[in-house]
Formats: sequence, C-alpha cells, structure tokens
Amino acid sequence: MESSSDQSHHGKGLVEYVMRKAAPPPFLLKTYMLVEDPATDGVISWNGEGTAFVVWQPAEFASDLLPTLFKHSNFSSFVRQLNTYGFRKVATNRWEFSNDKFRRGDRDKLCEIRRRKSSSSNKPQPDVQVQPAAAKLGQIEEDDQKSSSSTSSSSELATLILDNKRLKQENGFLSSELAVMKKRCKGLVDLAAIYGGHLEREDQRGVDELEETCSEGPKLFGVRLELEVEAGNNK
Repeated sequence: MESSSDQSHHGKGLVEYVMRKAAPPPFLLKTYMLVEDPATDGVISWNGEGTAFVVWQPAEFASDLLPTLFKHSNFSSFVRQLNTYGFRKVATNRWEFSNDKFRRGDRDKLCEIRRRKSSSSNKPQPDVQVQPAAAKLGQIEEDDQKSSSSTSSSSELATLILDNKRLKQENGFLSSELAVMKKRCKGLVDLAAIYGGHLEREDQRGVDELEETCSEGPKLFGVRLELEVEAGNNK
C-alpha cells in the first residue's frame, strides 16, 4: 500500500503530466505561428485549402526566419523535426508538408500532435507485461521529459509573440486610418480657406462699388442728380 507521501507525489506528477499534455509542443506552436503570419506569406504559408503549409523560399526561410524562433538556420534539421511529429511531404515539386492535426484556423488540435517514439527493429523485443498504471505514467513522464520540460514557458512566449504581432498590425491599421482622416481634414480646411477668401474678395468689391457710388453722387438714368439741380438753378 502506498503511503500518503507517495500518493501526494504521484498526484503531483499526474497534474504536471496533464498540464504538459494540454499545451502543444513549442516546435509546433512556433511553426504554426510562422505559417499564420501574413507578413511571411512570400516565404512560408498555407496551401489554398489550409490543409498543409508550403515553404516557398527554403533558402530565405533558413537564413531569415529559422534563427528568429529556432536558434538555427538548418533547413534539413527543420524537415527532420517535422518528420518526428508525423508530417508528410505531399508534393514533389515544392516543399509542402501535411499533418491531419495541423490545419488553418484549428490551432487547438496542435495539442493532439505528439513526437514519434524512436524504436529499433533489430533489437529483440522484450516480453510485453501488464504494468501498473503508476509505472506506465512514470515511464511516459520519463520519455517526454526532454521535449516537454519547458513547454509551458515556451508556449507563453510564443503566445506573447503572436499577440505582439497582432497589436502591431492593429496599430498599423489605426495609423493608416488616422493618416486618411488627417488628409481629409486638411482638404476641408484648405477648401474653407479658399471659399472664405472668395467671400472676402466679393465683400471687398461690394464695398468698393458702394464707396465709388457715394463719391460720384446719385444718378438717374445715368445722369448725376447734382448736375440737374445746378441746371435748374440757372433757369
């Protein structure tokens, strides 16, 4: 019978195992992030159906994108890593890779993709024995320790990078909208200035005509009334 301390240790191990299984492996999350990023569509993107992704420019992908997330620039190593997670090369004329759980818009299924366990057919296989559940769980934890030790922190980092890119895109969109609004406002201000100047010139011309009329004196049928009065006085 297990002691209370053994049961507590076993319970903690089970919780840690479940938490690791709930988060996708960092390699898959980073690859998905690269494929989803519209800024890199010229180098790597989904195929037309979103059922596979294509590395359009392997050389540029290796030199520019791989070092940003995977800390190396070896395209062959990237392909081997894909193979360990069950990806298949589905085209002969381009680098197109597919996995049934790796789909556009279905990021949650990444958690279901697991690294293949290496096995050797040359070694004699031991007799299969029924093991207690605790022993099986301990073996699974040991097998996944290397690949999953930093899954939680890496997943959080990848999520932050995705959020940062999304915020940058939204900021760029808002900046574009602001520039358009500024341009429109400037056009309205310029139009108002032109229209206001036109009205000012019209008002000034009206004032000038009025002053000219007053200085010449009133006219009747084109004849100044002042002259008519003088003519009447001479009679």
